[in-house]
Amino acid sequence: MSSNVRGQRFVLGLYAALVAVAGVAGFLTGTFVSGLSQPRFLFLIPFPATPLGFAAYGALTLALVLGIPLALVVFVSAGIDDDAKSQ
Repeated sequence: MSSNVRGQRFVLGLYAALVAVAGVAGFLTGTFVSGLSQPRFLFLIPFPATPLGFAAYGALTLALVLGIPLALVVFVSAGIDDDAKSQ
């Protein structure tokens, strides 16, 4: 297995772990903090003020915040690698 594939798997695993941690943190926040108002994903989509709602909100928010830059890095790096291989 090449180091490139191992690196991609590591980054993807780290991404999934961070999203899971955000979900757990949201669940714990919804469980132990009282008097919370409904979170709004992207300021548009309301989630219920329950532990499951906060878990989904935390996981989705972090997935989006980390996922977009990660996708851009993958896209740009794939283009750079293709240019280097063709020369």
